[in-house]
Amino acid sequence: MSARSPFVRLLGLGGIWGTSFLLIKIALEGLPPLGIALGRSVAGALTLWVYVALRRRPVPVDARTWGKLAFVGLVANAIPFALFSWGELHVTSGVAGIYNATTPLFTLAIAIAFLPAERATRERTAGLLLGFAGIVVVLGPWRGIGENSVLGQVACLGASASYGVGLVYVRRVVSPLRLDVVAQTACQLTAACLMLGTGVVLTGGDVDLTPRVVSAVLALGALGTGIALIIYNSLIRDVGPTTTSLVTFVVPVIAVALGAVALGEPVTWNLFAGALVVVAGVALAEGRLRRA
Repeated sequence: MSARSPFVRLLGLGGIWGTSFLLIKIALEGLPPLGIALGRSVAGALTLWVYVALRRRPVPVDARTWGKLAFVGLVANAIPFALFSWGELHVTSGVAGIYNATTPLFTLAIAIAFLPAERATRERTAGLLLGFAGIVVVLGPWRGIGENSVLGQVACLGASASYGVGLVYVRRVVSPLRLDVVAQTACQLTAACLMLGTGVVLTGGDVDLTPRVVSAVLALGALGTGIALIIYNSLIRDVGPTTTSLVTFVVPVIAVALGAVALGEPVTWNLFAGALVVVAGVALAEGRLRRA
């Protein structure tokens, strides 16, 4: 099967994003959460700027557009990158990967609230309720605090919700500008770098840049943010956004498996059950079950 096959690219994208949560865990060995968020943003921005320069993609220059992209950089990059990194101080990488799969649920809920074209149909409402019930199963309130603290899990959910805000804002405000997507993301990541850099200067934190930590951060940025976005856009172009969004179902599986194998993270029944319920809720809310 060719490497250019959509199926291969979809699995590759899921693998890259699923591995991101393991890489965050490794990077935490030598960097504070804001340092990780900054490092991956810098590496991702540099990767995309090289691509923009080589392909001679048009770059926005007016201040108003940059202001809008700065907001996207805040809610779609700076905040979720920082929250996932902080969250993984208190939860396993597999749990963080499962909560990342809730992004479509938050996106749909926010879209229904703020986009007139989106309607709260019975199917969507049922999917949202089912998906959020899956979150409760993953939380496992009957198990007490355990290894995965409630605050850490809330941080990961906050990151996914922030992604949802960013996606809806892009759809409503940025997409009508018809910017080049790669250049747009390079700009928003650059803005995120400035915000996160300010945060790092103000908060400080212990730093131990071992080769293992540096490699993890570079992979997070160059692969998980830069190259992954290029693959993602190519899939949207070739097979459409609906098929491309199937990557949502691949990421948590890889995140949980890698956490268990590479880090020896415990895998309890409620993680599997909750992940399945979340995925079923996403599928129902997106109308996939009806089409199937």
